[in-house]
Amino acid sequence: MRRAPTLALALFAAPLLLAQAPAPEAPPVYNAADGIIANAPAGHWLDIAPDDLMVMDTTAGQMVIQLAPAFAPAHVAAIKRLVRQGQFDDGRIVRVQDNYVVQWTARPDPAAPKPAPLPPEYERPLAGLSFAPSPYRDTYAEAGFVAGWPVARDAAAGTVWLAHCYATVGVGRDNPPDTGDGTELYTVIGHGPRHLDRNIANVGRVLAGIEPHAALPRGTEELGFYRTEPEKTKITRVRLASQIPGFPKWQMMDTASPSFAAVVNARANRTGFIIRPAGAADLCNLRVPVRQAK
Repeated sequence: MRRAPTLALALFAAPLLLAQAPAPEAPPVYNAADGIIANAPAGHWLDIAPDDLMVMDTTAGQMVIQLAPAFAPAHVAAIKRLVRQGQFDDGRIVRVQDNYVVQWTARPDPAAPKPAPLPPEYERPLAGLSFAPSPYRDTYAEAGFVAGWPVARDAAAGTVWLAHCYATVGVGRDNPPDTGDGTELYTVIGHGPRHLDRNIANVGRVLAGIEPHAALPRGTEELGFYRTEPEKTKITRVRLASQIPGFPKWQMMDTASPSFAAVVNARANRTGFIIRPAGAADLCNLRVPVRQAK
């Protein structure tokens, strides 16, 4: 039987073994944008006003929604008024259509006067806004960003509008353009339906909590509506963040910052796992980073 090495030999051999051990492989880089976002300086983030945050609690979870008064002021004002009146409390998620939308409604109140129809705020004048064009061509229009929002513009007409991307929040309406009143809202849970741009009022986007709602059972009626009351998800309470003491502050990345330019480049030209970088990006794939403020 072979003898065990003496303690002195064992201590001498240990450093040699350690020195010969191969260095651990660095983890693969799947998304360089994540590192850029994590290291973006404080000056490259914009604070979101608490009064522009709509917090919706349902039996499936909580959604935090940023409203966009600069793009649909009448709609956003109406929605805030409904929230403060408690009209969304005890409302329902009435529709989940696969690869399309989750839609919810305020609680019907027969005693309350019917909300007035709102103007068709499908686009707004570009004047007064700083438009940063995307470096990549868009199928539907000239794409870009305005103060943290993904938008498209018609330079000849001098107009700009919020794009229908994943997590965009819009206002349901009937066929006439001015029939939306803010009591029916939806969020996109599939591929961006950009054909809806300039046909529906977009009023914001979901910042957090979309996942459990996007995973709800699909409605079996036409357009994904639920057939029976038990199928619908209950909305327990909706408030503005300004009404909730101590609610976390949120920020969005400044789309005019060098950090966002680096994020756009990283998402269009991914490395590491990707073998053939696309060198291009759809507007809806250039999502503006958001975060809870540190």
